[in-house]
Amino acid sequence: MADTWKALTALGHDAAETTQIGPFKLVERCDVALASLAMRRGQDGPFAAAAAKAGLPLPAVARHQTGTPYSAFWVSPEMWFVEADFATHQDVAVLLKSQFADAASITEQTDAWVRIDVAGQGLEPLFARLTNLDLPMQPDGYASRTVIEHLGVYLVKHRADLVTLYGPRSSAQSLWHALEITAKSVI
Repeated sequence: MADTWKALTALGHDAAETTQIGPFKLVERCDVALASLAMRRGQDGPFAAAAAKAGLPLPAVARHQTGTPYSAFWVSPEMWFVEADFATHQDVAVLLKSQFADAASITEQTDAWVRIDVAGQGLEPLFARLTNLDLPMQPDGYASRTVIEHLGVYLVKHRADLVTLYGPRSSAQSLWHALEITAKSVI
């Protein structure tokens, strides 16, 4: 029997979805691997040493930090989501486990979330309607958990014209729809 399995994006397509609505560009990102990384109790020294050796930034509370090969954002005390290029780090959790050993608990997160990048000038009115975060008051590199249309999401503000959202994969179409409808209402 032939192999009939075919990978689909979180939005259910063969390729990542992109749409332009006025000045706003919505891009589904399937090229980023994601894992959660939590420091184990009493492992502060080995954990910090492993992170430094791996080139993994450990941003402070409510922060995102870009790095090579890893980027990360803070999600709770002593816990981060780690991002990496999917092409080179498809098994990001396995790679991290080999580097952190018993100093951390690591869980694969790539297929649990949909990543949507929202780009364009004037994102403030869009996000003012979507979330309770005061986006203009937050610095570049800000990261927080928030709610959009009753969905718990992580929001990363890279800069004034680029925001990344991580939402539950099972609700990817609902999140995309909320972004489209809100963008159309703003323009």
